[in-house]
Amino acid sequence: MRLTVHPAALALGGRYRPPGDKSVSHRAAILGGLAGGETEIHGFLDSADTRATLGAMQQLGARVEESGGVIRIRGGSLKPPAGPLDLGNSGTGIRLLAGALAGHPDLQGAAIELVGDESLSRRPMARIIEPLARMGARIQSRDGRAPLVIEPSKLTGRRHTLSVASAQVKSAILLAGLFAEGETVVVEPGVSRDHTERMLPAFGVGLHDGEPGVAVSGGQVLSGTRIKVPGDLSSAAFALAAGLLVGGSAIQLEGIGLNPTRSGFVDIVRHMGAQVAIEGDRTDGGEPLGRLTVEGSALAGIDIAPEQVPLAIDEFPLIMALAAAAEGVTRIRGASELRVKESDRIAVMCRELARLGVAVEELDDGAVVTGGPVRGGEVDSHGDHRVAMSLAVLALVAEAPVTIDNAEWIETSYPGFVEDIRALGAEMVWE
Repeated sequence: MRLTVHPAALALGGRYRPPGDKSVSHRAAILGGLAGGETEIHGFLDSADTRATLGAMQQLGARVEESGGVIRIRGGSLKPPAGPLDLGNSGTGIRLLAGALAGHPDLQGAAIELVGDESLSRRPMARIIEPLARMGARIQSRDGRAPLVIEPSKLTGRRHTLSVASAQVKSAILLAGLFAEGETVVVEPGVSRDHTERMLPAFGVGLHDGEPGVAVSGGQVLSGTRIKVPGDLSSAAFALAAGLLVGGSAIQLEGIGLNPTRSGFVDIVRHMGAQVAIEGDRTDGGEPLGRLTVEGSALAGIDIAPEQVPLAIDEFPLIMALAAAAEGVTRIRGASELRVKESDRIAVMCRELARLGVAVEELDDGAVVTGGPVRGGEVDSHGDHRVAMSLAVLALVAEAPVTIDNAEWIETSYPGFVEDIRALGAEMVWE
């Protein structure tokens, strides 16, 4: 499908509540399936990626009921699935499930295949296979990529020192550690998202300081609980960016998850000159919540340090789009992780921004973007939902309409994106 976005003729405005956080939704589905008793999930993100993870837990024996926007999972006793577990386009789903299943006692003696679509099958899995194998996991892959065949076996806790901070790798190891003998410790070189560490205690799992790092002891029993999923800051970032770019706009974003390990995007755009006010520090289920108010702002190019990258890793296509409309030069370094996402986000964003007349230089681990006029024209998502949405937001300040090919990939993470941005006053048309 093609999405055509027209330049904004008027300022954007209104109240906006984003869909549920995707990272939290994945973890709630997995832990709910692992836990004994009933887990009640409010605000679960209804997207292709999270549905794939929930469906995989059902295939493994968890019972799932939905009513009135609430998902109830009865888990605790798993069984080998009748066929492959298809995680679609979800890197979080496949990597976290690999960790959760690698040592599960109910599944030992079985062979469980995890598969995904063409895009997911190109993404690197060695980063989880290698540490899990050191614990005793038996995982077969296709040259370090999906499909994965897992033969659950007895695991032994170990200390893992990661070369790159990664929430998905850390979480896969911690989930495997739940079913390992002894203690499992993960040490990272920097900060990564801590949703798993925040959620595990709600299921009755104790974590402790690994001096440094985070540690979990095997053999702990997970018990069902109630989880309220906060609004997804990564989804809200698109409405926030639209409000910044279009002059005179004023948008209030409510119910946003304000986890400090996700604060990188807001910190970066504030450094660029964004007028963003933050209110509230209420917590729910271990996750801070609050409200953001954003106004149209004159943005300026900045240098983004490598240590800022992990705290905004998913938002960098959008940051590059904002840089294209900012005054001056934005330099991004230390972001090579972007090359192994749903697409090579460095190469793809550089190519598509150039098609809109933006001066951009591709680097091995980032890019240099020089802000200026943005032409209209035709661009392509390259099968990447965040690329599609980032280009759609930038199109609001283009000189002429922008048409985005293969924009249907937005459905994998944010099915209501077009409707939500339209509600703020933007003109976007599906073709």
